[in-house]
Amino acid sequence: MSTDESTSNVDADAEPEPEPSVVDDLHTDEWESEMQALLEDGDYDAELGLEMAKDAQRLVAGELDEADFYERYHEAVIDEFGVDDRPIAEAIEDADGDRDRFMKSLEELENGELDRREAMKKMGAAGLFLGLGTWATKENAEGGPDAASVAGDGEQGEGKQYGMVIDLEKCDGCLACVVACSQENNTSAGANWMYVFTYEDGHQEEENYLVRTCQHCSDAPCEKVCPTTARHKRTEDGLVLTDYDVCIGCRYCQVACPYGVNYFQWGEPDTPESELDYDHVYDGRDRRVDSRPPKGVMGKCTMCPSRQDGKMGEDKVGTTACEDACSMDAIHFGDMNDDESDPNQYLEQVREENPNDREDYPNRSGDTVSTFRLLEELGTDPNVVFVGNEPGPNAKQVEGPVKYEEIGEVDRRKEVLDDGTFAGGVSP
Repeated sequence: MSTDESTSNVDADAEPEPEPSVVDDLHTDEWESEMQALLEDGDYDAELGLEMAKDAQRLVAGELDEADFYERYHEAVIDEFGVDDRPIAEAIEDADGDRDRFMKSLEELENGELDRREAMKKMGAAGLFLGLGTWATKENAEGGPDAASVAGDGEQGEGKQYGMVIDLEKCDGCLACVVACSQENNTSAGANWMYVFTYEDGHQEEENYLVRTCQHCSDAPCEKVCPTTARHKRTEDGLVLTDYDVCIGCRYCQVACPYGVNYFQWGEPDTPESELDYDHVYDGRDRRVDSRPPKGVMGKCTMCPSRQDGKMGEDKVGTTACEDACSMDAIHFGDMNDDESDPNQYLEQVREENPNDREDYPNRSGDTVSTFRLLEELGTDPNVVFVGNEPGPNAKQVEGPVKYEEIGEVDRRKEVLDDGTFAGGVSP
């Protein structure tokens, strides 16, 4: 479909654009040009994908509601893809066929006219599908978020939510996590699902690291723009995954993600399918969501679902390849909703320690322990909590102590292919 055709399909009567906000800080001219070029390399409507990505980010930031997002793009998505299988669309179709009742209930919920229990009664299974049982604004605990608050709204124990605590003060930039992820998942050169930034910041004298993995957001904009349900969130543990057999490679998820963690598989993968372990490709639902993606499909960090489902052995359940490889004990994976899980217990331990006694930490950031979630102001509710320094607006990436070529890896996919494969936000 051409750009002109896409424009004509978007509802002309849709509400005007919201006032500038923190989300708009991502939408610079440079970002828009880069994303436009990225989408134009594909086979689908670039303008539609770009506009949906912007509004998906506004949606999770609370500046646009689900009903408006659905209405604004429904006809255009149908025209471009022949279906509209976005989560909101599927929920509406499942609401006993009564679309008007569903939309009215959703609007009443968002306007504060209904509480969540009332909305769930009216919407039935559709309400559960949309996660209305945990619909609320997440508030950070004083002194920074704890792991449980990442996925919850103060009502803990509402289901398993896998995530990580990553202690940046322990990271030494060795890139062992990068190698382990690449080897376990057979990713193609430069498609680093785990990536370690080394950076300098104006207000910090020391060298710093930021370990970037998929954040497995509780409110993931990448899922909201996917027209086929390929990008989805597992109900049993909250992992955000891509069904390789359903993905059509439109790359809309890549543009909607503010973290730069998505990689499109240009050409044939470095590792042929004949060399893949079947048990590492399919999860416990028999969906093809793990290991490297096939040609023409999106890939990203999965947090090792085949491990979590016991398909790699019982001793691997509750572990990830990157965590196993980290000799500095910087990565802690587990259920963010469980107070007794490794991530929560580690955070509690860190906060009880006297920071001045942590002499084995290469990145001591001062006399207090700080925690943060990456770009939490965007409203995605990421399920990775960092311990240590948060990069400031003037942070500049520099060469790390270990070069990617020294460990047999490639820093950027762009070094392998002429086409760029990184999204905006905090990508390298």
